[in-house]
Amino acid sequence: MNGADIFTDLAARGLVHDSTDPDALRHRLAEGPVTVYAGFDPTADSLHVGNLVPLLLLRRFQDAGHRPVALAGGATGMIGDPGGRSTERNLLDAATLDANLAAIVPQLEMLLDFTPGPACALLVDNRQWTEPIGVLEFLRDVGKHVTVNAMLAKESVRSRVESESGISYTEFSYMLLQANDYRHLHVAHGVELQVGGSDQWGNITAGIDLIRRTEGAHVHGLTVPLVTRADGQKFGKSVDGAVWLSAERTTPYAFYQYFVNVDDRDVERFLLQLTLLGLDEIATVMASHHADPGARTAQRRLALEVTILVHGEAVAARAASASTGFTRTVDDLDQSDWQELAASLPVIEIDQSDLGAELVVVLAAAGAIGSRSEGRRLVAQGGLTLNDETVTEGRTLAASDLRGEGWAMVRRGKKQRFVLRRRS
Repeated sequence: MNGADIFTDLAARGLVHDSTDPDALRHRLAEGPVTVYAGFDPTADSLHVGNLVPLLLLRRFQDAGHRPVALAGGATGMIGDPGGRSTERNLLDAATLDANLAAIVPQLEMLLDFTPGPACALLVDNRQWTEPIGVLEFLRDVGKHVTVNAMLAKESVRSRVESESGISYTEFSYMLLQANDYRHLHVAHGVELQVGGSDQWGNITAGIDLIRRTEGAHVHGLTVPLVTRADGQKFGKSVDGAVWLSAERTTPYAFYQYFVNVDDRDVERFLLQLTLLGLDEIATVMASHHADPGARTAQRRLALEVTILVHGEAVAARAASASTGFTRTVDDLDQSDWQELAASLPVIEIDQSDLGAELVVVLAAAGAIGSRSEGRRLVAQGGLTLNDETVTEGRTLAASDLRGEGWAMVRRGKKQRFVLRRRS
């Protein structure tokens, strides 16, 4: 794909929500490489799957020959974007932000190519140019060029102003900080295009206007739709909370399973928006899926492709293998199968002293369930299994429950699984 075709490809994938003058943007992309940026605030120690669409948008531009800039918001993360929120965000201290920033940088680096060259990705932190600016300087150089009327007209601000909780001056100023980021990146690195989720449109256009007023330059903005699910649930949420890119927060197996279990109504859209597969290949996958929906061909391909992007091929292969293993009984698993499972699932180490103990006591001590009473409620509801058999009241863990070289499988509810492994 050349630089001019990317807009057409994005539109075909349903990835264009808003853009400044589409014809002008197409023309600029046709002229040659563009430097494009997206920002990611370190409000947690991991990005989540909702961040994948704008992050992959940078990757798509890079693959088309443009230069991506990933901005890690060390400064804006201290404020918090009011967009998409009904209440004030809790402010994070500098130490927490530093730790979060250090944690998300490898995730940004995983999806972009930093190999030296014309399209080499650049990673920046807006705290580097924001911290040295004094408040009076900021008000004169930035605030002077943005009217309160214009800020109140932005949906992200207006909805908060009209809400019961209102908006603090701190969060109100977020738009100015992001507008200044765009101006700085335009001057320092020649950035001509900012991209982001649709909730960023007001912030993006504020930056475009600031650059026009202060630099006399014409730059562009493009947003992608916020990904939603057909069942009304928020994309990226599971029964256990958010689905994170961090393997410590969401195991690769659980990550893979999230996508294996997506609704048939969502799978084609997710293949288009969350993978780098070509349009023709996605059409082929969907044709196979429609021929036999029960095989979940499209979901498995989606899960594999997204897990490869986030965790790499080797980890994705283990997660896929672990998923396939669950179509068999534990008695059919050999030592290598158990090792693959242990590489993807939470592992509970057990000792000889655990044999003969009540299973819920062992699980509660390991943190697999919240408490013994919770475990007993699960048992009463038929929600706990050991080696594919429903656990009954008072069930103890016996040596005969261990398979191979000391393995067993526990399932809590329908999907959450743990591997028991006897210490050697």
